[in-house]
Amino acid sequence: MATKTAPATAPAAERRRPTRAEIAKAIRRDTILAKPGQLHPRWRIVDAEGIPLGRLAAEVAIVLMGKHRPEYTPHVISGDKVIVTNARKVALTGRKAEQRMKIRYTGYPGGQRAESYGQVRDRRPEKLISDAVRRMLPKNRLARVMLKNLMVYPETAHEHAAHNPEPLGVS
Repeated sequence: MATKTAPATAPAAERRRPTRAEIAKAIRRDTILAKPGQLHPRWRIVDAEGIPLGRLAAEVAIVLMGKHRPEYTPHVISGDKVIVTNARKVALTGRKAEQRMKIRYTGYPGGQRAESYGQVRDRRPEKLISDAVRRMLPKNRLARVMLKNLMVYPETAHEHAAHNPEPLGVS
């Protein structure tokens, strides 16, 4: 008596094509929602010499928020720590160094003070860059924490060399 064995593969007429839902399920990727403390920041360094202030601030803000990572989660600190050196040599295009004014108020009557961006760059370059970055971060509680991950130095020397920061390309 001969026994019938099933063929190794079903004939072409009996095989069916997968549906779109089956294909989508097979190649589906999961969305990553990080939890606090799950993502570890890397250290980045930027040399601000000759880079326009706005371009520098935009790139640094993206890295501080963590939008450069595939694991970006809006409600979690997912950004890196950024060191900006040579802040005194940041570029201000056009006549912004003379014409644009930084205005502050002392809190006393007649206490409004104004100084040009060029004067601020010479006197306190850290303030100029940190304010530009702060204005590009989201306006919420996380922004204050993100801003603590920004370290700005007026010259090349900084004290974070032990962290082996990776260069951040800003053109």
